Amino acid sequence: MIISYLGGEFVKVQFGDITLAFNPPSKDSQLKTARFGADIALSALNHSDFNGVETVTHGDRAPFVIRGPGEYEVKDVTVRGFATESRYDGEKRINTVYLVMLEGMRLCFLGALSDRELPERVQEAFDRIDILFVPIGGNGVLSPADAHALAVSLEPCLIIPIHYEGIGEKDALKAFLKEAGEKQLAPLEKLTVKKKELEGKEEEIIVLQANA
Repeated sequence: MIISYLGGEFVKVQFGDITLAFNPPSKDSQLKTARFGADIALSALNHSDFNGVETVTHGDRAPFVIRGPGEYEVKDVTVRGFATESRYDGEKRINTVYLVMLEGMRLCFLGALSDRELPERVQEAFDRIDILFVPIGGNGVLSPADAHALAVSLEPCLIIPIHYEGIGEKDALKAFLKEAGEKQLAPLEKLTVKKKELEGKEEEIIVLQANA
């Protein structure tokens, strides 16, 4: 599995010949877009910063689009979406937390979540998380401190912060790493990971360079 961070909350996940796009910004957003063809596009919140399905449609390759709560199965990828709340951009909105199962790994994408505690019904579904994508930028989503507290409570193998490049509060990443007791971590251009490599890892933070 190859994971790339493209700024904002835009995450690209590739495994084999399948590509997933999480929260791609639309052409109406101020965030940078990256045009490529995805097989599955997941939008956690209906806002131009996160709903740009057209930017991950390329040529005759159009993604299967997931826009909210529910259960989905596409190309051996299983997705469960859970409704939560967000106050992004100053307005109360429905945010979808996604739990994605592929290649024997469980990915949790929190989207534009604003509440430090997940609803009990959501937490009960998370018996194990291998890779957690957590927003850290404040301004309507989790603050760096709340993001770290929630991430640790979910006990994932890896924690990947998002919502700090081109969006959110200034120095959010620095504040998040301080909460974790980490010095500035050298960002990776991309993360290549296999299931067996996660064994024994506990809440390890991975910072990815924004490549959009």
